[in-house]
Amino acid sequence: MADACHAGPVTGIIARAFELLVTDKQLLKLSVELLKPVPMDGFQVNTEITKAGRAVTTASADIVDLQGKLIATASSLHMVVQDLGEVPTAPFESHRFSDSVPGGFPIEKTSHGLPGFSSGIEVRYPPGHDNSPGPTSIWMKTLPLLEGEEPSAFQKLCPLADCGNGTSRNQNGFDIRFMNPDITIVMHRASSADWLLSSAESHWQPTGLGLAQANLFDELGPIGSVMQTLLLQK
Repeated sequence: MADACHAGPVTGIIARAFELLVTDKQLLKLSVELLKPVPMDGFQVNTEITKAGRAVTTASADIVDLQGKLIATASSLHMVVQDLGEVPTAPFESHRFSDSVPGGFPIEKTSHGLPGFSSGIEVRYPPGHDNSPGPTSIWMKTLPLLEGEEPSAFQKLCPLADCGNGTSRNQNGFDIRFMNPDITIVMHRASSADWLLSSAESHWQPTGLGLAQANLFDELGPIGSVMQTLLLQK
């Protein structure tokens, strides 16, 4: 829709609101339910703490348009950061940014023909990956969410996280639309990197239901994961 926002930057703004609400813990998990398209002309995020604990705090939010109509809801989980020293970690595939090459964004054009989300990002691909359909790994660097303000680690992650259903789409073209009515992001390690990587895959079913899943990285290793349920429509 020409008058609707890409959900990635919107999710980043919601994350920002939760981080302003809870300042003594790390935002670990964010879930957003998109009830209606988020309008380009503006929206408001209203947050409140639902449980305040010493180690874990939870919060909720209503997102409304400029007329006060509910367009999305969200919930967050914040946890205290500790210093445990060295701890055992699971093995993971290493990704080197220096091996990547520039490429086109997976969704090369919008259905309305106007500039869109891809106009404000840079992308690169690791060896063996490109903007073809199917499971895909992609490096992405986005613009700041707000002019003159450096986004937090979680806020930087949100635009990339909401692209998993597009980067791993199972076919090109507009024959099947794959909309995500929700997104859940978990960031277990805050990264200071500007370039972040998503390794995503999508599962489409003939029932019109689907799921996109992605693991998120910087050059040092895993930083989180994301899940998007999918509504498929011809």
